[in-house]
Amino acid sequence: MTQEQLGFGFDEMAEEQRTAHLPSQIDEGTACYRKMLERHNAAMLVSDESEAIAIRKEAHDLARKLNGGEPGILGGPDAPGYVLMNRTAAPTGTVPMWGQKGEFDIKVGDMPVCIEMDGMLGIGQSMSPWPGFSARAIDYRKPFLSETGYRSFIGVHADTVTGTTPDEFARKVIEAYMATECKGKLRKIERSYVERELARRANKLSSERDPT
Repeated sequence: MTQEQLGFGFDEMAEEQRTAHLPSQIDEGTACYRKMLERHNAAMLVSDESEAIAIRKEAHDLARKLNGGEPGILGGPDAPGYVLMNRTAAPTGTVPMWGQKGEFDIKVGDMPVCIEMDGMLGIGQSMSPWPGFSARAIDYRKPFLSETGYRSFIGVHADTVTGTTPDEFARKVIEAYMATECKGKLRKIERSYVERELARRANKLSSERDPT
């Protein structure tokens, strides 16, 4: 007879005790997550990688607890991981804190780039101290990093540098990619991707005007 059949649930009891300090309701969880973001940002700014990773693990524990103890915290748009990140996202156009979801523009040389920074619970956050992010072309009439007008950067491996901000980090990563992978030469965005992007922007604008 197993311990589950006996009804002891030792693993579940241990997990409940380990996460007893974390909220089990989404509103309280969101407030707790905001505080984690502030701590995480402070750790990243002083290059305390171990503390930053520990906070990310605690944030993951929070999301899992809000998900009834199940994995799948990013299982859909209404999953706790996405809810936490979306509720605490930086205003569009504002450079986020480290670990905060955000969308903002930078310039790399003469090339304008839209950066979409992953939140602390995003894919790949345990692979590297640096968060993942994506780079999207702003002006699709001009050459870019790729023929698609889009490039993701996940699992960047480099030493953290005290005082570096998310926008500076994104710029340096893209500059390095341009110098190595692109060999200093950008690529013309293919017409099919231009049309796809124009449709995406039109749909986004329509949904913003009429959220229903």
